[in-house]
Amino acid sequence: MPHHATHSELALCSDDLRSDGRALMSTLLSVESVSWSVEQHAILNNISFDVKRGDIIGIIGPNGAGKTSLLKCLLNQYKNWQGSIKLKHKNLTQYKPHELAQIFALVVQNSPPIFDLTVYDVVRMGLLPYKALFARDTDIDKKEIMLALEKVGLASSQHQFFNTLSGGEQQRVLIAKALVQKAKILVLDEPTNHLDIFYQHQILQLVKALNITVIMTIHDLNLAAQYCNRLLLLNKGHLVSNSTVDEVLAPQVLTEVFGLPCYREDAQHCGVPRVYFYPAPDTETDSGPNSEMNASIDSDMSADINMNNSSNVKNDNKSKTA
Repeated sequence: MPHHATHSELALCSDDLRSDGRALMSTLLSVESVSWSVEQHAILNNISFDVKRGDIIGIIGPNGAGKTSLLKCLLNQYKNWQGSIKLKHKNLTQYKPHELAQIFALVVQNSPPIFDLTVYDVVRMGLLPYKALFARDTDIDKKEIMLALEKVGLASSQHQFFNTLSGGEQQRVLIAKALVQKAKILVLDEPTNHLDIFYQHQILQLVKALNITVIMTIHDLNLAAQYCNRLLLLNKGHLVSNSTVDEVLAPQVLTEVFGLPCYREDAQHCGVPRVYFYPAPDTETDSGPNSEMNASIDSDMSADINMNNSSNVKNDNKSKTA
């Protein structure tokens, strides 16, 4: 039976933490020259960056920039990407699925229906990478599940059906599942999408407090600035900028990428810059920065769908974007 971590190990061992509580900044994931195409249409072009232990990385950019596609390459959900992705200096393709499940935990923006499963049952699924299919839960397993639910503030909802929860509560349940999974990297695809302002901050505060490595796509640049220590700015499948919040959120660069004039304010009250966009005079509705790209593929999601139905690659321009 594999070792199951105690509560103090649910996020990271104390030896892996810096004096400020964040994890030690050793390289955990290395991405080099990653590209991915659909029917000769380039979705990602020569993407390179490193993820250090304890990073909270926000992947930002316009619709169709390649954000969700990049996440799926990192999770090895696409098999035809090119380049190199290494986890702990070992090629991603050398890991077995259950080994990847012990490293990555994924929280998606729109959870598929989980029929007849309670909150407790969903969190319990985090044990699957470590247990035989029909193995019974030990007392330690049960304790870990309840500790994870307590950490996200949902212990009292353990018997409630997952599908009856609000969007923010479902996100918290999936984060609890990731804690039980003891993943080294938490991957979130638009974790604040469709949530009101209070729950947006609640989810991101919770994620930051976990003290684990986080990679997330996020549309709201100001939320990204507040909760991430590094940003990757994508545009039309290219990595435009990979640096600190202060350097990536440069008005001139953002104006070029998003196609709207950008104004930046260095907000003293929150200690991070805030950016604002406003329409330029006589801006045409359909002349955004990715209009050419969107003519053939409207979003990462349409690209994902078309992987299974290649004949519709250029007809699914109404899909919801990452």
